[in-house]
Amino acid sequence: VGEQFTPFLPFGVNGLMATVGLVFVSYAGLTKVASVAEEVQDPDRNIPLGMALSLATATAVYVLGVFVIVAVLEPGELRSDLTPVATAAAAFFDWLPGSVGLILIVVAAIAAFASTGNAGILSASRYPLAMARDRLMPTPFARVGRFGTPTLGVMATAVLMIATIVFLDVEGLAKLASAFQLLLFAMVNLSVIVMREARIEAYDPGFRTPLYPWVQLLGVLGPLWLITELGPSAALMAVVLIGLCIGWYFYYAKRRVRRAGAIFHAFAHYGQRRDTDLDMELRGIVKSKGLREADPFDEVVARARVLEVEEGIGLDAIFDRAATLLGRALGVPGSRLVGEFRKEAETGFLPVARGAALPHARLEDLDRPELLLVRSRAGVEYEGGPGSEDHRVHAIIFLLSPEGAPGQHLRLLGHLASHIDEDGFLGLWLDARDEHALRETLLRDERSFSFRLTGAQVPSLVGRTVAEAELPPGALVALVRRGRSARVPDGSTRLREGDYLTVIGAPEVIEELADRYGREPGPTPE
Repeated sequence: VGEQFTPFLPFGVNGLMATVGLVFVSYAGLTKVASVAEEVQDPDRNIPLGMALSLATATAVYVLGVFVIVAVLEPGELRSDLTPVATAAAAFFDWLPGSVGLILIVVAAIAAFASTGNAGILSASRYPLAMARDRLMPTPFARVGRFGTPTLGVMATAVLMIATIVFLDVEGLAKLASAFQLLLFAMVNLSVIVMREARIEAYDPGFRTPLYPWVQLLGVLGPLWLITELGPSAALMAVVLIGLCIGWYFYYAKRRVRRAGAIFHAFAHYGQRRDTDLDMELRGIVKSKGLREADPFDEVVARARVLEVEEGIGLDAIFDRAATLLGRALGVPGSRLVGEFRKEAETGFLPVARGAALPHARLEDLDRPELLLVRSRAGVEYEGGPGSEDHRVHAIIFLLSPEGAPGQHLRLLGHLASHIDEDGFLGLWLDARDEHALRETLLRDERSFSFRLTGAQVPSLVGRTVAEAELPPGALVALVRRGRSARVPDGSTRLREGDYLTVIGAPEVIEELADRYGREPGPTPE
C-alpha cells in the first residue's frame, strides 16, 4: 500500500490546491444547513452543531474513500479511469460473489445523488424566497404553497439545475459549482466581519466564531485563491456572476428597495451613515428566536411591580408615574427614566400592538432586569409616530435592563411581545382580578405552574419554609398568594394551608409538579 502513496504529491502543492477547488462543491451542505434556518428548531444550538457534524462526517468519509481508492488501484489506472469509485469497489469487494460489491456501491451512489439533489433544491429554493421578501426578486417568489413550501422557488431551482446538467460537461459543471460555492463562502465570511464591526446592539448571535477575525480573513482570502487555482474559466465565471448580480440590482431591485445593511453601522462607527431599518429587522429575528436558558424571564415577571391607572389618564402621565415608582425602587432619578421612555415614543420605536405597549430602556447602574406592569381598563390613546395609526392600549409593560446586556434585553422584550401577540392575551389581561393574576398572564406557558396548598394534598409543603419544601430540583417558588396579598418569598417564608403558589422551572420540572399536585383553579377574590 505504501508504494501507492509515493510520491504523495506527484503534481506539487498547486496540483493539490487545484483539486481542492474542483471538489469544493462537495462541502455545499454546510451552507444548506443555514439556508433552512427558518425551519430549524433551536437554531442557535442546532445550526452550528449541524455544520460541525456534517463537516466532520463528510471529511471522514472522503478521506477514507480516497484512501481506499488510491490503495487498491494502480496510479496509471486511476488517472485514466472515469469511474474510479466503481472500479475500486469491484476490486475491494472481490471476495463477494459476482458483481454484488459493484452493485452495492452503484445503489449507494444513486441514493446519495438523490438525497443531495433533494437537499440542494430544498435549500436553494429558499434563497429566492428570502430575496422576494426583501423585494430583490419578483413578489411571486415570496409565496408559499399549501404545504408551506416556496413552490415557484422550487420550480425555478429545478429548471436551473437541469439546464446546467444538460448543457455543461462534468468538469465544467464541477468548476462552475465549486467557483460559486467558494465565492459564497468568501462573502459569508466577509459578512461576519461587517456584522461584528458594525457593533449593532440588536445583533445577538447564538454562536460566535472563535479566533475572530483571523478565521474570517482566512475564509475570505482562501476561497478567492482557490478560485484562481481552478483556472481562468472559473475566475471568469465568478466575475460574470458578480456582474450579473450587480446588473440585476440596478435593473430591478434598486428602485424597489431602500439600501439598508450592517455596512452603514460600520460607516457610522467611523463617523458616517447609520441604518435604523436593520435594527428593526434584527429585533424581529431576536423575537422569533425566543429566550435562552439563562434568561431570567420568569423571575423578572414574578417580582414585577403592578400599577393600576384610572380612566382619563394619558400616556405622558403614565410615564411620569412609572418613572417615579421605578426610580424610588431602584434609586434612579425619575426624570432620567421619563426621558428614556418618551424618546422611544417620539421616534416611533415604542413597540405597540394588540392593545399593549412596551416602553423599555437600559441603565448603567442596574444590576438585573426589572418590570412594571401597568393596566388601564379604559385604555390610553397613543399615536405611534409618523405614518402610523392611533392605538388604544390597555397594557403598558415597562422593561428596564442593565446597560451591559443588550442581547438579553432584546430577548426579554421579544418574549414579552410574543405573549402580547397570542390570541386572547388582552382578554386575560383585562379580566385578571388582582396583581397575582396579572403577572400570571405573562407566565402562561410550559415553564410555570400554580396550585393551592391544602393539608390533605400537600403535607410535604404546608407548615414548612420555602427552603424546606420538598419540590423537584430546579423548581423555584416565585410567588405566594395569601388572602388579598401576594409576595415574592425567600427561603425563610413559611407556607400555610390555603396559600396559592406559583412555581417556575424547566418544562420537565413543571410537568413533574403537575403530575404530583394536579392543576388547580386560580384564587378567588376575598
